Amino acid sequence: MSQVSYTEDNIKSLDWKEHIRLRPGMYIGKLGDGSSPDDGIYILLKEVIDNSIDEFVMGNGRDIEIKIEDGKVLVRDYGRGIPLGKVVDVVSKMNTGGKYDSKAFKKSVGLNGVGTKAVNALSGYFKVQAFRDGKTKSAEFSKGELTSETKIVKGKGDNGTLVEYIPDDSIFKNYKYRLDYIENQLWNYVYLNAGLKIHFNGKVLYSKNGLLDLLSKKTNPEALRYPIIHMKGEDIEIALSHGQQYGEEYYSFVNGQYTTQGGTHLQAYREAIVKTLRDFYSKNFDSRDIQASVIGAISVRVEEPVFESQTKTKLGSLNIGPDGPSVRAFIMDFVKNNLDNFLHKNKEVAEALLKRLQQSERERKDIAGIKKLANERAKKANIHNKKLRDCRKHYNDKRGKDQELKDATTVFITEGDSASGSITKARNVQTQAVFSLRGKPLNCFGLSKKVVYQNEELNLLQHALNIEDGLQDLRFNKVVIATDADVDGMHIRLLLLTFFLQFFPDLVRQGHLFILETPLFRVRDKKKTFYCYTNQERVDAINELRGKAEITRFKGLGEISPDEFEDFIGEDIRLEPVVLKEDTKIEDLLSYYMGKNTPDRQVFIIDNLKVETDEIDEENQVIDLVNEEKDPENY
Repeated sequence: MSQVSYTEDNIKSLDWKEHIRLRPGMYIGKLGDGSSPDDGIYILLKEVIDNSIDEFVMGNGRDIEIKIEDGKVLVRDYGRGIPLGKVVDVVSKMNTGGKYDSKAFKKSVGLNGVGTKAVNALSGYFKVQAFRDGKTKSAEFSKGELTSETKIVKGKGDNGTLVEYIPDDSIFKNYKYRLDYIENQLWNYVYLNAGLKIHFNGKVLYSKNGLLDLLSKKTNPEALRYPIIHMKGEDIEIALSHGQQYGEEYYSFVNGQYTTQGGTHLQAYREAIVKTLRDFYSKNFDSRDIQASVIGAISVRVEEPVFESQTKTKLGSLNIGPDGPSVRAFIMDFVKNNLDNFLHKNKEVAEALLKRLQQSERERKDIAGIKKLANERAKKANIHNKKLRDCRKHYNDKRGKDQELKDATTVFITEGDSASGSITKARNVQTQAVFSLRGKPLNCFGLSKKVVYQNEELNLLQHALNIEDGLQDLRFNKVVIATDADVDGMHIRLLLLTFFLQFFPDLVRQGHLFILETPLFRVRDKKKTFYCYTNQERVDAINELRGKAEITRFKGLGEISPDEFEDFIGEDIRLEPVVLKEDTKIEDLLSYYMGKNTPDRQVFIIDNLKVETDEIDEENQVIDLVNEEKDPENY
């Protein structure tokens, strides 16, 4: 075995920007292309906004302006502004910032002086400008390198800080901002900071009642079993109700930061609800019966919070502060005292809540036998058939330490053997799995969860994903619906969306559900081949080939060869995330599309059918032009 040299020449020191650019995942998590809410481009935005939020929390500035246009991001706050003599240092020198002074930023989100440096290093263009007491200073960078700097001069503008940047497209390849993701993120900021106004691309986001507004907007009041319980204390705010949905729905925050993966505070909140309700009703309810259908939110303020990663999505702190109680004890005491008092004073709410718990208990016992038989069938099916062609790396592999590889795990849900066969042959066996449906799935709208265990296809699907008892053991980071681009394929897609929204809405809320986009056309001549996903891409391809082209319309995934499919599910994969908007109410959504055929839906179908017909006519005209060897530019 040859010896590998190890000398002084092998030891290298990287400066701050080189290290961030070489290992961006250490600072902003995964890169992504913008199709997931935790992709890098949204973390960059969060790092800048967090600084503005900290200014607001400290009582400085009630407005934040955010604009995103043509890939450029602008964030302007009206806080104190960066001290003018340190404008360059705070965005380009590691371990430099005001947040190390606990008196100035006692309970801020970011404490490690990294955030804006990471944004600077990972941006092709970056500008920072501070305004203080009638004076201003600015600096511009490219990939962390200072390109220009002004002196401190007189300047117009209220106190505060302006940051502009464009992510480096050599690092964030083929990225695209999903404004729905950003707007949801910004709404969370205003819910957690009552009185703050965020101006985003012409919209004004504002909340007066904090978490009460959050839950009110996330739910349909008619679906709640009792009015939302809302309580505030020093450094803590909670909101709670029970609905009719399946599973739990929680929103947790630390120092104004949305902790999408929860942490010690959320676990304590869940435990506190169970313990308090058991004690109040003097009955040892199964925790599942209490937690079923909960919709809740919690916000806490923690001194010097410890997060499990730079992206701050999971709290790891055990104590509220250096000299304070444990997070668990603090939350348990607050919930027990305040929720118990509330229920004693509000008998109608206490009675409605008790009925909800008793109903959950009956439903759980009712399906216990069916569930046991279904689980046995699922185990046998996994042994004797190949519905799930698994990958080698699972998202919930506790032994795996490569987070980036875990994040890459994907399962494609396909229709029929031909489509699944093509994807199976083309996939990356390390990270991509395939689940093959047999026929059209059942329309689940309005049905109870009992049907999931009674229906073999749905039962096997939930077991393949390992989501029977929640998302904590989800085996794949991305669940991708991959159906044909025809009427039957769209119908299957709609039925699967109904299944997930009805029984596993958290899969959608947490950004795990996607639609696979595959090309509608192949346009080629003897030298070049273009795969086109839209009519416009097809026309552009025909133009580039000067009208001399062979056009193939893909009607099904099975028509695409494995060699071609490898391009469509590789680095250039196009995934459309399934996103619930801030004011989307699942029950209303499903009722509209999957309920009785209402006049409103008939009008919707007719209007959209006309659009589809126009597109088909356009498609046929272009193909006719090509066949007649006419120049499409004249069309």
